[in-house]
Amino acid sequence: MENVDFESYYGRFVKKNQVLLWFGTGLSVLLGATAIVTDTWILAVIGVFAFLTGILLQQSYNAPYKEKLNALQRVFPTQWKEYLTSHSTFYAELTEIDKAIFDKRVLLFLSSKRIIGIETEVEEGIQLLVAASAIIPTFAFPYFEYPNVKEVLIYPNAFDENFQTEFNSKERGTILGMVGNGVLNNSVLFSKPHLIAGFNGKYDKQNVGIHEFVHLLDKADGAIDGVPQIFLSNTYTLPWMKALKEEMQRIKQGSSDINAYGLTNNAEFLSVASEYFFDNPVKFHKRHPELYQLLCGIYHQKPDNKSWFSSD
Repeated sequence: MENVDFESYYGRFVKKNQVLLWFGTGLSVLLGATAIVTDTWILAVIGVFAFLTGILLQQSYNAPYKEKLNALQRVFPTQWKEYLTSHSTFYAELTEIDKAIFDKRVLLFLSSKRIIGIETEVEEGIQLLVAASAIIPTFAFPYFEYPNVKEVLIYPNAFDENFQTEFNSKERGTILGMVGNGVLNNSVLFSKPHLIAGFNGKYDKQNVGIHEFVHLLDKADGAIDGVPQIFLSNTYTLPWMKALKEEMQRIKQGSSDINAYGLTNNAEFLSVASEYFFDNPVKFHKRHPELYQLLCGIYHQKPDNKSWFSSD
C-alpha cells in the first residue's frame, strides 16, 4: 500500500480550521474600526468577543487532530514490532512499507481510544492485540478510525449478560466479547484470555478481537445486519447476501467448516466468516473461493498474499 500520508491528511484539517481564527480576527478588526469611527463601544466589545470565540473554536476543533499529529511523532518501540510479529501472522507477513503504516495506525488507535481493565491489568501486549484487532479488517482503509468506539473494556475472563465474571461452581460465563449498548454504547468488551487466544495460533478460524470489530464496522451504517454498507458497494451486496444464505444452508447440513455460530443471524455470519478469512486466508480461499472473493471485495484485501483488492 502506497501514498498513505497521515501527517498531511490530519494537517489539512488543522489548516482548514484556521479559517475560524481568521474569520474571528477579521470580524473583530472590522468591528473595532467601526467602533472607533462611530464611537460605539459595544461594537468593540463584540469584536473582542468574536476574536476570542474564533480562538476557542479553532483550538477546540483542532485539538483531536493535533493529538493525532503528536501521536504520529512518537517512535514505535522495537519491542512492539517484535510482539506483533510473533503474535500476528497478518502483521508478520506485511511488507516493510505496510508495517510502517500499521505501526502508525497502532499509535493513532492507542492515542484516541481508552483501553480499560476491569479487575485485570492491561499490559502493553493486550493494548497491541486490541489495536491489531481493529486495524486488520480495515487495513485497506487507513484513515478509518471507528468513530462509534470510545473505549475498550478488558475483563479477566468470559462474562455473563450482567458483565459478571465470578460464578458459582455450576455456572460459567459464555460471552467472550461483545459490542456494548445502552450505558455501554461506544464501548467494546473482551475477555482477556480469549483475546490472547485468538492470536496465539491455537485456533485457525477464531479471533474474538476481529469478530467484535467486524460487528463495529457492520454497525457503522446504523444497523448490525451483516451488510457493512460503508465498505460494501452495491455491486457486492446482492451476491454477498446470496452467498451468505447458501453457506448458511451448508452449515445446517453439516457440510461447511465455518463456525456454526454464524447461523445465529447475518451479522454473526459476517463476523465468523471474517475471522476465518483473516486468520487462515489460504485455507479459507481453498474451501470457500466464492466467499473469499466477496470478502476481498468488502475489505479490499487479499489476505492470502497481502495484496490490495480493487472492486472497480
